[in-house]
Amino acid sequence: MITFEGLDENFKFIVLEVENQARSTHKFLKSPSRKRYSKIISRDDYIDNLKTIIENKCYSRIHSDKSLDRNQINKIRAIQVMCVNLEKIADYFVNIIKQMRYLDDQFFINRYDYEEVFTIIMERMESILSAYHEEDMPKALFICKSEPMLDNVYKAVFDRVMNEIGMGRDAQSLITILFIFRYFERVGDALLNIGEAIIFSLLGERIKIEQFDALQQTLTKSGFSDSFADIDFSAIWGTRSGCRIGKVEQREATRSSDDRKQGSIYKEGNLEKIRKERESINRWKQTFPDLVADIYGFHEDSNKGAMLVEFLNGCTLDEVVLSGDDEYVRNALFIFESTVLETWTTTMESLPVKTNYIWQIQSRLEGVLQTHPEFWRIPKAVGEAEIRSTEILLQQCADIEDELEAPFSVFIHGDFNVNNVVYNHAAQQIHYIDLYRSRDFDYVQDASVFLVSNFRIPIFDTEHRGRINSVIRQFYGFAKGFAEKHKDTTFEARMTFALARSFYTSTRFELNFKFAKEMYNRSMFLLEKIQHYKGGNWENFSLPEDVLYY
Repeated sequence: MITFEGLDENFKFIVLEVENQARSTHKFLKSPSRKRYSKIISRDDYIDNLKTIIENKCYSRIHSDKSLDRNQINKIRAIQVMCVNLEKIADYFVNIIKQMRYLDDQFFINRYDYEEVFTIIMERMESILSAYHEEDMPKALFICKSEPMLDNVYKAVFDRVMNEIGMGRDAQSLITILFIFRYFERVGDALLNIGEAIIFSLLGERIKIEQFDALQQTLTKSGFSDSFADIDFSAIWGTRSGCRIGKVEQREATRSSDDRKQGSIYKEGNLEKIRKERESINRWKQTFPDLVADIYGFHEDSNKGAMLVEFLNGCTLDEVVLSGDDEYVRNALFIFESTVLETWTTTMESLPVKTNYIWQIQSRLEGVLQTHPEFWRIPKAVGEAEIRSTEILLQQCADIEDELEAPFSVFIHGDFNVNNVVYNHAAQQIHYIDLYRSRDFDYVQDASVFLVSNFRIPIFDTEHRGRINSVIRQFYGFAKGFAEKHKDTTFEARMTFALARSFYTSTRFELNFKFAKEMYNRSMFLLEKIQHYKGGNWENFSLPEDVLYY
């Protein structure tokens, strides 16, 4: 058990003081008196001061003591979060006793079962110190579970009060009862935060209780039967699709050399997206078993889904491009292009497919304009020269796109960013990750996304930009060669649509306005070129390749 001199004592005092406030509030509701009222009010100031002292000590210790390791820092951070929420709980008790003055009859509250509420609260309050000091995960979860229980109590009281108000009697007292039980419900929210803070101190990562439940269920279904004390969970990234991603490992003391689940990726998020990713992984597995991760476990609950998948060794392709030596990069790109060629060729279906690149821009406009409202052009005219608005330009280009179709489809990655490709040098293997958008579609979509994901890497020094441009040039040549081999005569036209889409929609992720404006201008340039070519022979259309390089 990690202890911190002075801080631990203060933390214990604030827990005990808030427990006393809970007991005093319980007694006050049973038998209101001025003495009890004054005692609760006066102790609230002490709790506020104690919270401030603890916060100051937490921040001071973290910033001044350079010997603290990550685990110790997490413990201190957990104390700070818990003391903030304990002070909130104390405030809620003060608010409850202040509400009592609005009751027409001080014993009106006895018509409602607040005993159950105090049983839930006191049992959890009395578990806080032991859960934290003993690093007891079940007790932390026990504390968290107070929140739905108090929610249920509040819902039952709310329904009853609404019904009784409709009878036209005791309106003021009934509304007061509603406020009182609302404060009880908020105590549950604060206890949930305390429980989650203890979980954070154990796992070292912020994770909400519903996410923890999903992780626990998923690990159980994957065959993991050990205690949660035997795992490390570390957040990796919250994706732009809204999913939470973390790495799950067995702790060194419990890890066996042949345990294939010792390094796994846990992914939790929107149920539909997680289901779609599972379906996509399974389909990729059928044809390319080594290209994607194995799924170890899957769990769904309400509108959330979670998966535990194999951790794929290697580094993402952007890391290779930016940090690898020239020979390493050349080898990685050779393996990558060979893999892409195999996937495109193997999954090719000879039926034409309609594209929807302009629709993809339109569907993401809200996100773009939220970040960069300047990227919505209004119509302008200078003499006879006219500049079309963004809205009209997109609509005209959408009408033009209806004239085009891809001559065949392939099973695409769907989100083919350079950081969604993992290269394992030792195994000479490429892996795909983040596959929930995989579908049968135009291969140009994947090619354009890959090209622009390289372009938008926000590194501008000459050496690294030269590397990035070299990768873009090589992959564009590869894609163009694939089109020529398969007699795709409208490749450059569709690539122009697709690049306009990728440049425009990428601006919503770039806060560097100058760089975002570069991408926006390139998108507008391509859309204007498409619009001016209307009525021409799309087989003769030429993409201005310089637009790919920065």
